[in-house]
Amino acid sequence: MKHQINLNEVKKAQMLLRALNHKLRQRILDIIEKDKKIIVTQIHTKLNIEQSVASQHLAILRIADIVNANREGKFIYYSINYAKIEEIEKYTKQLLG
Repeated sequence: MKHQINLNEVKKAQMLLRALNHKLRQRILDIIEKDKKIIVTQIHTKLNIEQSVASQHLAILRIADIVNANREGKFIYYSINYAKIEEIEKYTKQLLG
């Protein structure tokens, strides 16, 4: 039986795993996990990095749907999308068998 590989799905999976497989983004996720919701200014201060760098990494995590971004007044609060994390863990375990 011949199987067709959906390259678009492979690219999506690659983007998702690449978003998680980065030391700085992992540190950002750790900070969000501890604070539950946080703004970019707090992240860049805690990590001692430029705000633009923190924003770029948050954008990658947001595009991958790993973090949620919710506007409250003039601030955007970031939180972890636990449903997506659980989904990634489930499929990664299946893939690794």
